[in-house]
Amino acid sequence: MATTELGAALRHWRDQVSPEAAGLRAGGRRRAAGLRREELSQLAGISVDYLTRLEQGRATKPSAQVVEALARALRLGSDSRAHLFQLAGLAVPGARIVPAYIPPSVHRMLDRLTGTPVAVFDAAWTQLLANPLYTALMGDWRGDDLNAVWRNFVGAGTRVRHTPESLGALRAAQVADLRRTAARYPDDKRLHQLIARLRDNSPEFGALWESGAVGRHESARKTIDHPQVGAITLDCDVLVVAGEDLRIMVYTAEPGSEDAERLALLAVIGTQDLTAQRP
Repeated sequence: MATTELGAALRHWRDQVSPEAAGLRAGGRRRAAGLRREELSQLAGISVDYLTRLEQGRATKPSAQVVEALARALRLGSDSRAHLFQLAGLAVPGARIVPAYIPPSVHRMLDRLTGTPVAVFDAAWTQLLANPLYTALMGDWRGDDLNAVWRNFVGAGTRVRHTPESLGALRAAQVADLRRTAARYPDDKRLHQLIARLRDNSPEFGALWESGAVGRHESARKTIDHPQVGAITLDCDVLVVAGEDLRIMVYTAEPGSEDAERLALLAVIGTQDLTAQRP
């Protein structure tokens, strides 16, 4: 399809999505009700310049990852998402590729959990979406560190407090879960590249992969050492979206506890800091 059709469709969908519908605060006076380019680029994780070139027809071959990110940011339904892939000259990812589509119902659920840290991960434990409170609690991950397995073996680590035993159990569970995912999605090149890079960069990952370690990422009680509000102990539950193979990670505090008070404080100061840092 002509790239000008892709650009026109992106502009149309961007004009139809309000900041509130995309989980953003509108703030200030606006010339139009829809998303600004800066806002869509922020939500999709691409540069404003690249989005501008796509909309103006000067960029001709967006990757499947960029198209998926734009569909997710625009909260497109399944038919509109398929149309966006078609306009970009790409096939919709098949059943043998790790799903990265977040249905509108999951977006709506996250919109209603503003006082709860929530993030959505794909079956390879790559973060697809996080609400502001989750980002304030756990950090604003970028690049390779968006993948929780990479982060725990090679990358920056996390704010979650671990003993050597608990970290070892988590890593074994992540490797086992990733192995099941690799078997379920044999055509996913990005997944197999991730596994190869983990084996090259982490002898521990390689040993666990070869050993056939078994385990599953389960709900747990975790202590997060936060640089602003101190230690917060929360219950972490992992929910699975039926039919989509997504993992929703939810952190909650015991009502009336000191941890609940610290989480409420973080909801104020942490999200303010994030708003100040972003365009």
